[in-house]
Amino acid sequence: MEAMKGAIFDLDGVLVDTAKYHYLAWKKLADQLGIDFTEADNEQLKGVSRVRSLEILLGLGGIEKDELEQSRLRELKNNWYLAFIKDMTEKELLAGAKEYLLQLREEGVKISLGSASKNAVSILKSLNIYELFDEIIDGTKVVNAKPDPEVFLKAAEGLGLKSNECVVFEDAQAGVQAGKSAGMYVVGIGTKENLPEADEVVAGLYQLVK
Repeated sequence: MEAMKGAIFDLDGVLVDTAKYHYLAWKKLADQLGIDFTEADNEQLKGVSRVRSLEILLGLGGIEKDELEQSRLRELKNNWYLAFIKDMTEKELLAGAKEYLLQLREEGVKISLGSASKNAVSILKSLNIYELFDEIIDGTKVVNAKPDPEVFLKAAEGLGLKSNECVVFEDAQAGVQAGKSAGMYVVGIGTKENLPEADEVVAGLYQLVK
């Protein structure tokens, strides 16, 4: 951590919790389709692509749709999700997130986002932290999903740094694996039990604020 020249952050679960908005959007779609969809069911959709998420949702309802209709439903869900996150404010940042980003900037550490979200830019702007990032690598810039290290390797490249000069901040096991595969030091956000491969684990970024 002391040698860190670049910090690469996942978005959901590290800087902000957008999972609830995904749930609300999927729930709205499920209600429209007459599918009973609970928060427990939603656990199956976390960290899963939009395509696969819809397949799981339709499976719960025993419903079959052709590809054209599935595409329409995915777009409908995403539009609802975008409407929900449009109302996000800085108040929804996780504890210590902005403070830690500001601390890193003061220390001269370069900052990048490394997220699968295709809505990352709009979310960062809603949270009023977009300007704190030197680089943003999101779902529009990568082909391979975590645990593939592509997102983190591109982030390091964008910062002009080597992998061993970067530290990854992740809350998901797939993200931790991606960071380690990229040759980076990984700080897990959560518990050691859930993120055993992380180099160190903190409950939240607030624990790193000096």
